[in-house]
Amino acid sequence: MNATTATLTSPTTTRHPRPQAGLVTSTLVVAKRTLLHFMRTPALLVVATVQGAMFLLIFRYVFGGAISGPPGVNYVDFLVPGYVVTGVLFSGMGAAAGVAEDLQMGVVDRLRSLPIPRLAVAGGRALAETVLVVWGAAVTTAIGFAVGFRPAGSVGDALIAFGLVVVFGFSFTWVFMLIGELSGSAQAAQGMSLLVFPLTFVSSAYVPVDTMPGWMQPIARNQPITVMVDAVRSWVVDDPTAALGHSPAYFTVRALLWSAALVLVFAPVAVARYR
Repeated sequence: MNATTATLTSPTTTRHPRPQAGLVTSTLVVAKRTLLHFMRTPALLVVATVQGAMFLLIFRYVFGGAISGPPGVNYVDFLVPGYVVTGVLFSGMGAAAGVAEDLQMGVVDRLRSLPIPRLAVAGGRALAETVLVVWGAAVTTAIGFAVGFRPAGSVGDALIAFGLVVVFGFSFTWVFMLIGELSGSAQAAQGMSLLVFPLTFVSSAYVPVDTMPGWMQPIARNQPITVMVDAVRSWVVDDPTAALGHSPAYFTVRALLWSAALVLVFAPVAVARYR
């Protein structure tokens, strides 16, 4: 009696890795997804706009009578550049809360499962948040014109100043994204974001540094908000060297160095946390 043993063999299959989308394309897609989320929740934009207008009006008309700018500079022309720059921090609070919410709801996990570069997840979010910074800065600037702000320089100088605000917003976006990743929830992210706000008051954003106590002035002069505010202000006030002590080029170089330092320090950590 012959026994026939049949050996079943399965064909060898070679698994090929899924093709990965390009970094630029993936980043733009993630940014588009975030922007669509903003558009579908217009209350976020409305609240940010109303909040910015409210605080600017308070500083302009409530505190403006008691505070003065440097010699030769009207307080409104001193205030508005500082307020536009610090407005990027209000946008940053939303970035921190949004990142925390995406992590909590599993959105980031779904994005990470896609065949896209890991940098695209964080980069797309940062790009979308920068677009929101542009919107907020444009609205705040328009309100500034409505309350009497008039730049002394040319249109080109004003555009340079606005471009610097966008650069600063992009650099601080990475700071707030990392806060959102570390917080664990949207509520905690908003609370942790408030830790950054003392920098706005211990700066030249709303009052000249010379009016502060002597021990506080070195701190106020050498922190990023003051450097960035002075860079923007130097392009829109009359005779910046006399009013602020240095030329626009001096302030701009220092501000760009601070911005680069913030990105170099916080962006790699934020991307690593997304991974």
